Amino acid sequence: MPQKLRGIFAMPMEHTIDHEPALDPELASADDSRPRGGRATEIRAALQEEIEAGKLPPGSPLDERALAVRFQVSRTPVREALQQLAARNLVRIAPRQGVTVARLSISQVRAIMEGIGELEATCAKLAARRVDDPLRRRIDEALQACQDAAVEGGTEEYSVANGQFHEVIYEGSRNTFLAGLIRDARRQILRYRLRDFISKAQINQSLQDHRKIARAIQDGDEAAAGHLMLLHVPSGSTGFSEFLARIPMSLFENEPD
Repeated sequence: MPQKLRGIFAMPMEHTIDHEPALDPELASADDSRPRGGRATEIRAALQEEIEAGKLPPGSPLDERALAVRFQVSRTPVREALQQLAARNLVRIAPRQGVTVARLSISQVRAIMEGIGELEATCAKLAARRVDDPLRRRIDEALQACQDAAVEGGTEEYSVANGQFHEVIYEGSRNTFLAGLIRDARRQILRYRLRDFISKAQINQSLQDHRKIARAIQDGDEAAAGHLMLLHVPSGSTGFSEFLARIPMSLFENEPD
């Protein structure tokens, strides 16, 4: 590893451990016998899941030594895992500041959400253009799951059903490239979307939107499907303002000068 990067990762950060506890010999031995790249990928996946689930909010410090103790590994796979996360723009590695979960500025979040809105609208149009009986049935099933979650479940259950409803539309568009762009963009701001369904009113509004979108696609109405989906994603001035009001400002990066 270049000397410059080695210096970065050696920098002390918030909540650092003065003395790195020794690893359990058996666990350390098991770690040594596992391919380094595979262990780093496992650590990256675990941390990525925690970032996207909001367990590690934007701005949270990630201490290399503490992570090595937590995962019972040497610092090398942790270092590699953090580099993988940095390549995905999920963490920020900065000299003399250490490693933190990456923040986005408000303008960056707005830009991503506007992009998602346009992409999802196109996806809905294509699904309406290419709709067939199997897709109609799958949409009905996804819509029923949303309704069941809205009535019987809570935030987590509805969030899962909401994601499945949108996935059906992505697949129904029969455009894997477009669907991939949407999924990648959604992953970038997932850590900012955790408060979407904190009230019954928000869940009910989402469910009503889903019903309208579903009917437009099933009827093959491309224009209506695209328009309704664009309204559904909070990228407009009113929708984005309401979304922004639910997010603590401390989670956003300062706007560049």
